[in-house]
Amino acid sequence: MKESQKFRFKVIVIGDGTVGKTSLIKKFTKGSFQKEYIKTLGAQFSKFEAEISGDPIKLVFWDIAGQDVFSFLHPTFYRESFAAIIVYSLEENNVGKRSFEHITDWHEDIKKYCGDIPIVMFANKVDLIEENNLDKMDIQEVVKERDFLGYYLTSAKTGQGVHEAFNVIINELHSKYKALSSEL
Repeated sequence: MKESQKFRFKVIVIGDGTVGKTSLIKKFTKGSFQKEYIKTLGAQFSKFEAEISGDPIKLVFWDIAGQDVFSFLHPTFYRESFAAIIVYSLEENNVGKRSFEHITDWHEDIKKYCGDIPIVMFANKVDLIEENNLDKMDIQEVVKERDFLGYYLTSAKTGQGVHEAFNVIINELHSKYKALSSEL
């Protein structure tokens, strides 16, 4: 397959500040975890290359700052995205609660600026909670209401669910655009 025929996709990763977006991307693309928090200013980009069924795939993850001060930039950053990941924190504090409440806002922004693209939800920091404290009913209700491709319990620290969750997006994009390219 020629270099120009490689599947290339922009995937935005959004959610409130401090939910672990950057850490999840680093865990997936580099296999590393950084303990200290460094605020994303505007957006950061991470590349990932893979091969599925002999097809080279290149993804660029746009890690978009979640703080309100950067919200005016979001429409520009969302342009030409093929998929989105919404991340919220499972922490049992105000950060976790607020990030869960904002899922709807993030989802509406994606629909407004990107149209009908696949969206996956990552419930991050699962390593910080007790399994019996996880309110799966609330999560499942949001997933059903908003028609997410799926949701995954993740931990950037331990790696739990990270590869599975990212691979859902990769496989969805490959399947969708492989079918479209074969129709041409």
